Parts: sequence; structure tokens; C-alpha cells
Amino acid sequence: MSEVQAAARAQQQVEELCAAALRALAGETDLHYRGRRLHRGRRALPLFAPHLHPRLDEDDFGSFRGAADGLALRLKLSDEALHKASCPHAPVARLLFDMLEQFRVESLADDAMPGVRRNLRHRFEAWARGFQAAGLADSERGILIFTVAQTARSRVTGEAPPEEAEDLMEATRAGIASATGQHLVGLRRHRTDQAAYAVHARALAEAVAGMLASADDEAGAGTGSGEADDEERAAFSLVMDMDAQVSDGIATVTVGRSLVLDASKEGYRIFTTAHDREHRAATLVRPALLREQREQLDRRIAAQGVHVARLARDLQALLAEPTRDGWDSAQEEGLIDGRRLAQLVAVPTERRLFRTERREPVADCVLAFLIDCSGSMREHIESVAMVVDVTARALELAGVASEVLGFTTGAWNGGRAMRDWIAAGRPAQPGRLNEAAHLVFKDADTPWRRARPGIAALLKADLFKEGIDGEAVDWACARLAQRPERHKLLVVVSDGCPMDGATNLANDPQYLDQHLREVVARHEQAGEVQVFGLGVGLDLSPYYSRAQAVDLSVSVGQAVFRDLLELLAARRWR
Repeated sequence: MSEVQAAARAQQQVEELCAAALRALAGETDLHYRGRRLHRGRRALPLFAPHLHPRLDEDDFGSFRGAADGLALRLKLSDEALHKASCPHAPVARLLFDMLEQFRVESLADDAMPGVRRNLRHRFEAWARGFQAAGLADSERGILIFTVAQTARSRVTGEAPPEEAEDLMEATRAGIASATGQHLVGLRRHRTDQAAYAVHARALAEAVAGMLASADDEAGAGTGSGEADDEERAAFSLVMDMDAQVSDGIATVTVGRSLVLDASKEGYRIFTTAHDREHRAATLVRPALLREQREQLDRRIAAQGVHVARLARDLQALLAEPTRDGWDSAQEEGLIDGRRLAQLVAVPTERRLFRTERREPVADCVLAFLIDCSGSMREHIESVAMVVDVTARALELAGVASEVLGFTTGAWNGGRAMRDWIAAGRPAQPGRLNEAAHLVFKDADTPWRRARPGIAALLKADLFKEGIDGEAVDWACARLAQRPERHKLLVVVSDGCPMDGATNLANDPQYLDQHLREVVARHEQAGEVQVFGLGVGLDLSPYYSRAQAVDLSVSVGQAVFRDLLELLAARRWR
């Protein structure tokens, strides 16, 4: 098992255990982790306080249990609407206010559950040590944040800070006592009343935010503004914005309900399929241009230096299953081999009388990439083409069949389908109103070497128009369903929500969006094809329960393939 695969599986196992503890303690059945982010159903939950986000490569399992317990108490004991209504508007004050609310719910942990209390304390102390080890407490701003966090939690929970923290923050605590003492007393007194507690928490958060602003002004006299900004960011590098969509700065796609689709008894409609087409992508490009595009793609792949054989081993370990492949005879242990018993009579000392079953990893699996060929994907397509080309080659080495598919429209703004609708008198709510175009860059029966020119057709710029994602997912799943392999995986590569101007104008802006969610949910429930979402610069988790976001704005390297392996590690064999 490779290091990447082992890390992905370890992360998955830890998240599954923590999610189970969360559901039990919070009393909510739809809590789960997706992309290292806690979700309630399909909605990503806020990030909450900074100490609730341990890292597998830095923290022990006790830290993850403490974080899970803290999140469960937050969901169980904190009124989200009241918290938002009381929250300050200034960003720094909001961060501090959220941290104080987390201390409140942790202080209310049931005395009958001493293990939960130990976990909470262990996690906070681990975070504090990490804060110090990172050198964040060496600046005036950092030591102020550290002191407020330690002092407030100690006052609210009644637990004394560690001795090393006491020594570090002694002078700072004495300096801010007059400004914070009254509010700290109020926090302890009203910790069972969230509304009353919030009054003191907000006042304390705003007071500390004011101190940080003053420290900024004083530092500005001796340092440049850029240096001060860098120090400020460093001081807050472990303090996370609770309203951020994802911790790595990648936004989450916004979804909505379609009133037209909800009101329709027929469900999703297509005005006409007369102009829909399925193309072999290579036939749409002049042979000379296709050769140039293939050479361009080969240069890009060579520059990346991707280790294809290692990627193939990782994919095989991830996708293959042990399969019976005969027997090994003449073994010294195992099952008795009746064919060798006569040797025991002839040679009483003979020990090799057994046989063992031989098992070899076999990948009875097919994986298809479905690439969004809408206009916004054009700027990323060379990187996407490189990723799918290298992965298709590695999948073949791993014994996994692969397809590379794409979807776009035959025209902008509806094309011939739009003209047919106009000629029909513009009937209301016509449904999908464009020419769907489905593209085959490589089919599962074509070896990678022969499919290389077809994959290069991804670089043809005028393919990219609009995107009707839901129908494309249905089409790709139907292709996979016809395959003989036991396991079928579909990875949808996209940078956003479905978009077709004509359809949106004639129906409503969420028509295609809701259809995609319904299609994915149907296939996920059926389980015949496992559907994954690989978001290009965007988190697609509102559409796909198994989703991963990648940043292709920088040079593509091993990190993208690690993200892909981590995504596939979330698959479930049936």
C-alpha cells in the first residue's frame, strides 16, 4: 500500500469513527464527513472554533475524538439562530465570539461522561501547543490571542491552564485584566444561558479586537504595512472563519430549488431531441491539428514528471480485489494436500504436505471520466487533459478499463432547438432548450495508445459552449451499465453548476441545477454506478456526496493525483 493510499484510508477511517461518535452524542443521524468537512445531510456546517480542526499528520487520535465531541456539543447545546443574531460584524470580533461560544458548550459537558471532558481538554491543549510550536505566540498579536483563549476557557470551564501556558501569558494577562475581568466573570456566571452569555462574549470579543487593532496601529509606526499584514495573517493562521465554505479557500457551488421543476407533474422535460448528437471527438478535429494538440499535450505531461508506474500501483491497490487464482502445493502449512500423503509413508520426515490458496489482486472495474466542456472550462482544459490522459494510461497498467467522455451543447443560446421552440409559438416551460452534444474521447475497449489522438481533441477550443450536466451523467451511467465489469465508477470533472442560457430563460435559473442533483441522487441510491465529483477550483459536494476540489490554477503535479486517489478511496464496493 502506497503512502498516499495509506494516508487517504487512515483519514477516512478516522472520519468515520468520529462521525459515529458525533451522531451518538449530538443525537443527529445525518452527520457525516465529506472532503474533511462536517456535513449535515448535503449542507456543509460552519467551521466553528479553531481548535476543532486537527490534522492527521500532526495530531493523535485523541485530538480527533476531542474535536468530534466539541462539535457534537456545539450542535446539541448552541442555538445557531441566536448565535448568528448576537454575532459581531467585524471579522476579528466574530472569530473571537465564536471561540467563546465553543468554550461555553464545552463547559456544559455532562459530568457523567468524564471521557468527553478529557477529550475536550486534550484537544484544546494540543491546539495550544501547536500554536506555540508554530511561533504564533511570539508576536504581540499572537500572545494576546493565546492569552485570551487560555484565560477565557479556564474561567468558563473551571479548568486551570497548563503550567507552561501560565508562565507564557502571565504579563499579558495582567495587562488586559482591567479591560476583560468584568466580562470574564459574566461568562462564567451565565454559561447556562446562551442569550445572557452572548452579551458578555460579544463585549469581550469587541474589546480584544480593539486591542489587536491598537497593536496594528503601533506596529505600523515601525514596520511597513505589508510586513504588518503578514504578521497579522500569521497570528490568525490557526483561527478559522466559521463562515468559510472550505478550509483551503476553495468556494462551494451554490444550489437552489427550481419552482418550475417542482410544479411540473412530468418532471424534467426536453423540448426536442432532434438536434442532439453523440460524436467521436477525434472526428471533429483536422488530423494535422490533432497531431499538434497531441504534441502539445505530450510536452506538458513530460514537463510535469509524473511517475506513471507508481500511480498505476496506487490505483491497482485502491481498485483491485483479491481473487482466487489456484493453489500453491508443497507448503509446510495450510490445508492438507491429499495428493501428497503418499510421500508421508515413503519419507516420514517430509513436512511439505500442505497447500495454500493463491490470491491475486484483480481489478474487475471500469472507470469513466465525464468532462464538462462548457465555456468556463476552456482555461483549465490543458491541465484537465493532462490529468485524464496520465490517469487513463495508469489505469490500463493497473488492469482497469477506462473511458474519457465529455459533454457540451451544439450551439450557444439554444441553437436549432431554440428556433423550433419559437416556431412552435413559444409554449411555456419547454424544459431543456438546446442541442445536447455528447463526446467520446476514449471508449473502454480502445487501448490508451490507440486513443491518444482522441484524448488530445480535448484541446479543441470551439468544442466548449454550454453544459447540461444531468443528462450527461445519465448518458455516461448508461454506457457504464452496459459494461461487463463488476464495479463501475464515474468521475465528473467540472468547474461549476449546469448552465444553458436558453433553458434558464425559458424555465428558471435552477432548472438544470436541480435536475443534476436529482440525477446524481438517483444513481447514488441505485448503486450500480458510483458517481464522484472532481471540482476544478470549486467544491461540488452539494451535487455529489463523494466530492473533491482541486486547484489547477497552479502547475499540475503529484498533488492533483493524490487528491484523485483520495476521492476514489471514498468508494464503496457492494
